[in-house]
Amino acid sequence: MARQYWLMKTEPDECSIDDFAHDPTKAIPWDGVRNYQARNFMREMQHGDQVFIYHSSCKDIGIAGMVEVVKTAYADPSQFDPNSDYVDNKSSKSNPRWSAVDLIFYRKFPRVLSLQAIKGIDAMQENPLIKKGNRLSVIPFTENEWNAILAHI
Repeated sequence: MARQYWLMKTEPDECSIDDFAHDPTKAIPWDGVRNYQARNFMREMQHGDQVFIYHSSCKDIGIAGMVEVVKTAYADPSQFDPNSDYVDNKSSKSNPRWSAVDLIFYRKFPRVLSLQAIKGIDAMQENPLIKKGNRLSVIPFTENEWNAILAHI
């Protein structure tokens, strides 16, 4: 299967590109996603897929770097943890509702590519990231969109 490209949104005080860069050999689980469409996208991810990390709800909003998928979708353990903010009492171990993937550091960008700058890239005009109301925490990118972003870093 061909490599796929994605964007994952996060608040940097919860998980940032710096968290990945701190120990670039350590895989970090991406869990706590509680939107069905975003979960479905995560279930499509394959080992080796590349992912932009997008910082939101912070001073420098935008794409901050890249990570890579190193473990495909598995049952998100936080859905079963009664002490987790992401517990889901309706989920069962035999049929889990939510998934997680493991990601590893790939590259931190020298600057954050802002949403405003992204909106100015012609190849991005159909991407859900720039359309209000469509900004899921996991968004697929075409190879053309991916390369257009990299050309602006």
